[in-house]
Parts: sequence; C-alpha cells; structure tokens
Amino acid sequence: MSGTSRDGIDAALLETDGQMFVQAGPWESIAYPDTFRQRLADAIAGTADVADVARELTDRHAQAVSTLLAKAGVSASAVRVIGFHGHTIGHDPARRYTRQIGDCGRLARLTGIDVVGDFRQADVAAGGEGAPFAPYYHRARAMELDRPVAVLNLGGVGNVTWLGRQFADILAFDTGPGNALLDDLVAQRTGRGYDHDGALSAAGRVNDSALAAMLAHPFFDKRPPKSLDRDDFTGESVAGLADADAAATLAAFTAESVVRARDHLPEAPVQWLVTGGGRHNPTLMRMLAERLGAPVAPVERVGWDGDALEAQAFAYLALRALQGLPLSGPTTTGAPREMPGGKLYTAPPTG
Repeated sequence: MSGTSRDGIDAALLETDGQMFVQAGPWESIAYPDTFRQRLADAIAGTADVADVARELTDRHAQAVSTLLAKAGVSASAVRVIGFHGHTIGHDPARRYTRQIGDCGRLARLTGIDVVGDFRQADVAAGGEGAPFAPYYHRARAMELDRPVAVLNLGGVGNVTWLGRQFADILAFDTGPGNALLDDLVAQRTGRGYDHDGALSAAGRVNDSALAAMLAHPFFDKRPPKSLDRDDFTGESVAGLADADAAATLAAFTAESVVRARDHLPEAPVQWLVTGGGRHNPTLMRMLAERLGAPVAPVERVGWDGDALEAQAFAYLALRALQGLPLSGPTTTGAPREMPGGKLYTAPPTG
C-alpha cells in the first residue's frame, strides 16, 4: 500500500477467506527516499513522466514483497494473490475519474504471484465515490469489539468507518485532511518530513480565525458518502502564521473535521480507534480526545497493527475480488449497489 502521505510502502501478509476469517501475519514498512517522494509529488502535479514514476513505483513494490516474504520465511508459491493498490495521482468522482499508477502486470511478472489491482475503478464508474475502501476489512476485524465503534484512519486524508450493533450497520466516508497539510507545512518550514512527536504543533496556539476559514469549506456540509483528493485542501489560511501556530492550527483543523464527521454518524461510537500516521502525533490525539467525548486510542489497543492495516485491507479485498464478492457498497462509497471490483493479472507460469 502506497498512501496519500507519500511516505513509503506498507506490505503485509494476511491469511483470510475473504469473509470473516482473518489472521494477520508479518508486515513491513519501507520508507521512500526523499528523491522518490518528490518524484511522486511531481507526477501528481503533472511535471514528471508518469510512466517512469509508475515503473519505479512498481519495482519498489516488488522489492517490498521480496523483503516481506524473506522476513516471514514464506515462498512466493505459497501466496495466492497480491493486492496492489498503486498510488493515487488523481481522484474526482464527480467526473467519474480516479487514477492509481503502478503496473500490475509487471508486478506479477517480477514476483511470480498473481496480482489484483484496479480496485476503485468499477465503483467510480458506477457513480460511487471510490473511497474509502477499507471498511469491509474493518468490519471483519471488529466483530468482537463493543459497538458502535469508529475506526479513524489518519493518513494523508482522513476517513472514518462507523460500525453499528448489527452486521449490516456500516457507514464510511472521508472526514477531511489527515496529515497532509501538517506534513506539507513542516516540510516547507523546517525541512523535516512530519511533525515529530507533535512537538511543533504542541508549541503553538490555534488561530481561531484561520481555523474558522478552513472549516467553512463546503465539503463539511455535504452529507456522506463523500471522498477527497489529497490536495482538495490547502494551507493558505495559515500562511501568515508563525511555524508553531500554523502547525497547531492545522492539527486542530484535522481534529475539528473529525468532529464534523461525528455529527453525520447514526449513533455515537463508544470508542474511536485510530490508525494511520496521525496516531503517532500526541498533540493531534489529545485534540481528538478533548473534542470527541469518547475514548480515543490507537488501534494497537485492541491488538491491530496500525502501520499494516491498510495493506492488510487490500490483501483482503484482493481475495474478495477473486471470489466476485463486493468491495464497496451504498453506505461506504455511495455506489448504487454492492460492488465487486478489481482486475486479475496472472503471473507467468514457472518452469
């Protein structure tokens, strides 16, 4: 999985039947070098050769698979399928457009393992938002938890999966910015990749007028299901603030966007479980706890691997795709019906 934060690849092994049986295995996170992070940003901006970036992205994923299998002591022949999300460089469901780069056929050839990719295209073509796509996996993992529960993913973009008391009670949508604005600010102002330990945002004061200006974005009044592209929001409102105040205000913006999302949920969650890089920011986690009126904890509290969860989700979805099972539905992406999806790319025969 290569997410909107552009920080690297998360790879995970999962044993599953694509339905309710899930056994998490080893996982690996491999950071992108700064040079490739910039190449990804340039591809999104349209200033880099997308084909070249896609090829390098694919090769890096093949190496991640090799590294993970070596770590786990598992042969390629023992793996049924790879779920390859690719990297999103454009997402505009209103125009029925979503694009993830990465060469699934090449990945199958390099690894010798069948690959499922193109997860979002069928959903978007049918009129769905094409995101978020992990909710069915969240449901499979959360069967033994007290509910209602909310799984909050704070990657580059934030999204929430709400799981109610009954199996069919599921609602998911993007909440607003996750870490993207804060990461970008820290990179621009300090040269670091992210707000380490939330130190910069903890040192500042929230600027209420800048926060109000950002919360006036029409996205927050739109009812779910709804989705975002990473760059749908900008940090223009904090451009004139001191570094720490700007960081504090952007962290508060992420937290307040989750509060707005809570107001769309059918019932208040008894707990919020946070995954994605945002859970490592103590300032952001404190802001969430102060605002949400329910316990807020990293997903590790219930025994999940927060750094592996998205990668595990696409492994799970890949097996569902092989079985023709739905990957999304009306209450997760706004698709008109439960939607199968994904496309199989077979590895060449060995020998």
